[in-house]
Amino acid sequence: MFECLVLEGFQAGLSWRTVLAKRNAFRAAFRGFIPDRVAAFDNADIERILTEPGIIRNRRKIEAAITNARATVALRGDADPNGPSHLGDLVWSYRPPQDPRPRSQEEVPTQLPESQALAADLKGRGFRFVGPTTMLALMAAIGIVNTDIVGTHRRPV
Repeated sequence: MFECLVLEGFQAGLSWRTVLAKRNAFRAAFRGFIPDRVAAFDNADIERILTEPGIIRNRRKIEAAITNARATVALRGDADPNGPSHLGDLVWSYRPPQDPRPRSQEEVPTQLPESQALAADLKGRGFRFVGPTTMLALMAAIGIVNTDIVGTHRRPV
C-alpha cells in the first residue's frame, strides 16, 4: 500500500505510464518501499535520490515520500484500539458503498466524498501529496473503487 501511495504522489501532474516505466528504479531508490527503511532516510538520502537518473527527481515529492513513511510507521503505533492498525486498513476503510457508474468521459469523477475524506484523514495524520484526486486514483488503482466507463471493454455492465 505504501508503494502505491508514494507512486501516486509522484504521478501527480504526470503520465502514469511515465511512473510505471520507472517503477524498478523507484523501488531501488526507496529501498523496496519498506516504510521503516524510508522513514529512517535523512538529508544524505534525499541528495542520493536526487541523483538517481531513473526516477522523477522532485525534491518535494521525495520529501513527501519520507514524511509519508514516517506517518505510516506512526499509524502502526497508534494507541487507538478502534482505529486502523496499518495504512491498508485505513485506506480500505474509505471504500464507497457503491461505485460511480459514469457513462462518458465527462462523467468520470476526479474526486468522491470518500476520497475527500481519506485525503483529509491522511493529511490530519501528517501525510503529504495525498489530495482527494490523488486518493481517488489510488483507490481505483488498488481496486477499492471502479471509475471505468460503463459499456466499455473495461466495464461492460
